[in-house]
Amino acid sequence: MCYNFPMRKTGKKIRVVMVGGLPKAFGVSRSSVAEAACFFAERSRRRAGGVWHEVVVHLVRDDESDAMHRAIMGIAGATDVITQAYDAIPPEKPGLHGELFVNTDQALRVAPKRRGWSSAKELLLYIAHGMDHLSGADDHSSIDYARMRRRELAWIHEAVV
Repeated sequence: MCYNFPMRKTGKKIRVVMVGGLPKAFGVSRSSVAEAACFFAERSRRRAGGVWHEVVVHLVRDDESDAMHRAIMGIAGATDVITQAYDAIPPEKPGLHGELFVNTDQALRVAPKRRGWSSAKELLLYIAHGMDHLSGADDHSSIDYARMRRRELAWIHEAVV
């Protein structure tokens, strides 16, 4: 499923493609998750500047997350989200192309451990976190992690799902 989200000020669009299944246990529609992903992409692009062409959001299970984590980062085990950014390849116009591999199993497993937090919000947190990484944010230090988390929670609060 593909969504073109017009950015408010420029009118240009970021294409967000959703791939993979969204378990019914999340209690939200696929289109509402995609709409939130578009919103996060816009916020992240504003933070980073530049042109963003497309972000593919892969909804994956633990086994797929583990395989991607090994292939991309050389680390065994499933994780919440894996982010990949690609520059355009000529003759494409310059700008960002990205992929997020978002673990639905982990969101369902972790959400009940957070007080007052739904599995849908956990999933959105992973998507927001991946989009934040696409903008160049990193969470290597506790200060950077805290900055990212505040920003991502603000985005989730702003998003309508």
